[in-house]
Amino acid sequence: MNEGARRLRPQGADIVADGVRYRIWAPERLHVEVRIQPAKGCEGRSLMLTKDAGGYHCGVDLGGGAGDRYQYVVDGEGPFPDPASRSQPEGVHDASMVVDPSVYAWKDAGWKCPPLRDLVLYEIHVGTFTSEGTFSAVIGKLPHLRDLGINALQIMPVADFPGARNWGYDGVSLFAPARCYGAPDELRALVDAAHAQGIAVVLDVVYNHLGADGNYLGVYSRFYFKDEVHTPWGAALNYDGQQHPAVREYFLSNVVCWLDEFHFDGLRLDATHAILDASSRHLLAEIADAAHERGAFVIAEDERNLPAVIAPDGHGMDAVYADDFCHSVQVALGDRSYQEDFTGSAAELADELWHGWHYRGQLSKHLGAPRGSSSGHLPPEKFVFCISNHDQVGNRAFGERLHQIATPEAYRAASALLLLAPATPMLFMGQEWGAGTPFQYFTNHNDELGRLVTEGRRKEFARFPEFRDPESARMIPDPQNHETFMRSKLDWTETARSPHQELLALHRECLRLRSNDPALRPVTRAGWDVLDLGAAALRYFGQHCEWLVLVHLAPTALAVTLPSARWRCIFSTNDTRFGGSGAAGFDPVACRVAFTQPELLVMQTTP
Repeated sequence: MNEGARRLRPQGADIVADGVRYRIWAPERLHVEVRIQPAKGCEGRSLMLTKDAGGYHCGVDLGGGAGDRYQYVVDGEGPFPDPASRSQPEGVHDASMVVDPSVYAWKDAGWKCPPLRDLVLYEIHVGTFTSEGTFSAVIGKLPHLRDLGINALQIMPVADFPGARNWGYDGVSLFAPARCYGAPDELRALVDAAHAQGIAVVLDVVYNHLGADGNYLGVYSRFYFKDEVHTPWGAALNYDGQQHPAVREYFLSNVVCWLDEFHFDGLRLDATHAILDASSRHLLAEIADAAHERGAFVIAEDERNLPAVIAPDGHGMDAVYADDFCHSVQVALGDRSYQEDFTGSAAELADELWHGWHYRGQLSKHLGAPRGSSSGHLPPEKFVFCISNHDQVGNRAFGERLHQIATPEAYRAASALLLLAPATPMLFMGQEWGAGTPFQYFTNHNDELGRLVTEGRRKEFARFPEFRDPESARMIPDPQNHETFMRSKLDWTETARSPHQELLALHRECLRLRSNDPALRPVTRAGWDVLDLGAAALRYFGQHCEWLVLVHLAPTALAVTLPSARWRCIFSTNDTRFGGSGAAGFDPVACRVAFTQPELLVMQTTP
């Protein structure tokens, strides 16, 4: 049993020696009663909780146990679910259920997470990753990930949300795995099975807001939020105002819950730039401390390009999304979404490959202000690169994937560059075989909120000329429509068909190379160099040889002179085995490459 499994939380229903201890923070409330429906079918009972000086109401239900359903009545109002519930079997508005996390028999005692520099992340949405859409069904796909070369599964948020389908960023029951994906022990079994396959598991968590429907924190205390400070999702969470220590404790205990009770190896924090905290020690630093004490790591999604987020003497995050690389690649491959700030040129890509991000204090036209600061002193694994993720795909009107916008040649080259760059790479589910299914934005809110979400989605795209007239806007998939969700499920039969098989083979080959030679996963910046030869080039300095990764993403011919060395071509992304028509012309004597189309070449020095 994990030591943390029996640790009492600041809030929630916890199994103790003589029953169940209930504890809830409600400092302004005079009376909190818990109404209990025992699992054994006995008659329901009530327990009046005792309030302490810190505003916590607490009591023990003698004889209570796992499976009991319960709700709180607050100063005669309610009943309401527990905001620290470990399970919401009937939904986020209904009764909570007592769960004993120590019952699960873990089999991962010998597991050790690979170091960050060795990780290859793979992002999934549980509900659309398989046809079943459950934690248990994901287990069946772990061998595919292992054979691909993936060693870190990143799961989009699973904190329970209203309705039966959601991206996960409308979560409101932060301690309860979404009931539509399975029971808490089924999530534990998924993590356990991943560890058995040599795969770490990272959970996406949201601490900048809660969903609009089913959020009951305000019932217990107004101090959870700062009404005077607004975010895109409503009032800001109170991490630094009156009564803030208990609010911080609530969210920090959620970090501990996922790591201790579910054995997650790391957390991905959503939109950390929107976690507003003016305290002397930022909440992010405290989250990092809690994770590091448990041998876990933390990845931040942060749009500011600030080294302080990932510096040990700053917030202490272990890595950060570096989306500049993604945006440059998308522009180079024909996506116009980021043309205001990015060109997609070889020089721009070379800049990002070396520095981690492009904007380091330059003026962003999109923001109308300078963005970022210097990052050249930071090790490469602290930057998470991708060319697709749930946002980049799902925030397109029809959820089109990048390969459906780009040419096959350019997509293969960009994919290989991602996997052979010095940064930590991340794939989005299905991109490795060029999935034909979209990933669209879907929800299952109540009628009124659902109507607002649908209208908001259409207004969001009204700034694009192709969606300005009402008829075109109506073509955008309705997030509330069940078919929008169903269309987003992966079709795994594609992996056995051409051209998907060839693209999958390319990903496997790139990840095999990355895994086999530590030179392609440099520890320090002395291990590689970046060159702008008209095409972007990565030069790795290995113990026994040098590697050269040369990429040309433009649809034009280009002649490139290589650095003087005895180079031999290991493979091209246009090799026929990967679905291409043949490699570029390479003259080893003159050290020249003649590109005629988008392509990536991997070269190695000969003795």
